[in-house]
Amino acid sequence: MEKTKLDPWGSKEIKIDEKLIKEFGLKKFNKTDYPSNHYFFTRNIIIAHRGFEIIKECINKNKSFIQLTGIASSGPLHFGHKVDIDAYLLFRKLGAKSFFVVSDIDAYVSRPDSKVPSLEVAKENAVNIISHLLALGIPKEEIYIQSKKEPRYYEFAFEVSKKITENAFKAIYGHMNLGKISANLLQYSDILHLQLKEYFGPTPTITGIGVEQDPHARACRDLARRLPYNLKLPSFFYFLHQTGLQEGSKMSASIPNTAIFLEDSPKEIKRKINKAFSGGRESVELHRKLGGIPEKDKAYEILFYHYPNDEFIKEVYKKYKSGDMLSGELKKICIEFLTEFLINHQKEVEKNKKIAREMVFGKS
Repeated sequence: MEKTKLDPWGSKEIKIDEKLIKEFGLKKFNKTDYPSNHYFFTRNIIIAHRGFEIIKECINKNKSFIQLTGIASSGPLHFGHKVDIDAYLLFRKLGAKSFFVVSDIDAYVSRPDSKVPSLEVAKENAVNIISHLLALGIPKEEIYIQSKKEPRYYEFAFEVSKKITENAFKAIYGHMNLGKISANLLQYSDILHLQLKEYFGPTPTITGIGVEQDPHARACRDLARRLPYNLKLPSFFYFLHQTGLQEGSKMSASIPNTAIFLEDSPKEIKRKINKAFSGGRESVELHRKLGGIPEKDKAYEILFYHYPNDEFIKEVYKKYKSGDMLSGELKKICIEFLTEFLINHQKEVEKNKKIAREMVFGKS
């Protein structure tokens, strides 16, 4: 049987199922693993893990653990990115010492010039991203920018480079690319450097990723074994990706009509949701008779990933599935939810733009 190929930089949508979990040696979350009743767990959005047992013990026994999450500053944030951010805020509430890296160097060296033509552009993108992170409730002190890190971080990246070979890169990623190799070394450093004696010393860590990032996770765990610092093996949890607004698409900043961006206007939200793929039937009569298909409906998916009330989501699912709720009614609920959230969010973003710029470029 042909193995599934995972490309951390690819645009192909990868679905996590039982076969994939078994193939890559992941463990599926079940109710006994849940550290809280957050809807990310109750709705199986956070679905699998590597090494979560040690993190669960830390949570249960009030022991120290660290989380590191990041986003490359290659473009604007959309609601797919918000899943990463919400997961970060969840583990922060669960007691993690938390750090969020905005990866400007990664964005520049691993993306084509057509997308990120210079490090200056990556830094401007970082200003925008940090404005949103602050508005969503991540404290300034927890955010760092790769290009602004201290020398020990970069020393460590070079140490890491001696512990991974060309053949290992090819085995993990299937190809070699100098820009992506550079980005990888920094990604490994981001996850592992917090365990150095100059920071917190050997401490359990957790990072949330999509399954396509699993090659990075496996490489990180292998490097932790090879480095001479008695590092704890980093743990990872895997969440389901929110898909794009059209059937079969991945939510991507590169294809604007697949995504709801955190900067979209009410008019743009309405346009995109009304054009989004629907799980409704061909006619009202057929919809009333057969019911809708919420599993395929993009408006329902947005609510599923972002609306915090489980009972409300269950009720919407039930009404749509039975045919009591029409596609237009479901889209209206989604539009109103997104519009209210983004109007309030964007006001907070404006308040934080000056702080974000100073974090990236310093005070003028």
